[in-house]
Amino acid sequence: MSAADPSASSSEPSRSVEIELKFDADDDTPLPDWTALPGVAAVGAPELRELDARYFDTAEYALASAGYALRRRSGGPDAGWHIKGPRIGGGRVELGWPLGDFDDEGVPDAVRAALTHVTDAELRPIARILNTRTAYALRSGDGALVAEFVDDRVTATDARTGVVRTWREWEIELGPAASADPRAFFSAVETAVLAAGGRAAASASKLARALGY
Repeated sequence: MSAADPSASSSEPSRSVEIELKFDADDDTPLPDWTALPGVAAVGAPELRELDARYFDTAEYALASAGYALRRRSGGPDAGWHIKGPRIGGGRVELGWPLGDFDDEGVPDAVRAALTHVTDAELRPIARILNTRTAYALRSGDGALVAEFVDDRVTATDARTGVVRTWREWEIELGPAASADPRAFFSAVETAVLAAGGRAAASASKLARALGY
């Protein structure tokens, strides 16, 4: 897409499928040992990311009711506007627009247009999530990305009530070099997490947990 055509670049989002597992961990829980994961030959150096995400929905939570989440996130390699769709099987489709395509923090027209099949009501802030994330690339013998593991320390504010919640969680998301059948990989992930002292996530998403669900 040409840089001289900002309207076109703003309207056409990237598209990806997110397949991940989430876990909870205490503040002092040591990181899992990933050396036994199938297909993983090396764990990359830690990469610190400071993330600031603001989530939006209607007054009646039309997006959440339909399984969608809308956020504006700064920080990290995928800063931008993101729409996460309903979970289908083991993954969620995510649409993304770079922050540089838009001048302010109001929901852009291109992003609104992608949600008109869900709602045309006003979208307002419902939560802010600050996340100190440490990311690790899990790579195959030839250096391809099998998965990314992130250690998140989260501070979330419910915009409806002002309640602040904090927690630590782990996520592992499949990369381009992941096996076409990830069941054995995720089974090994769960074994490593439990051995380190982690546990199943208390909530399905950061947004749900920020809002007390």
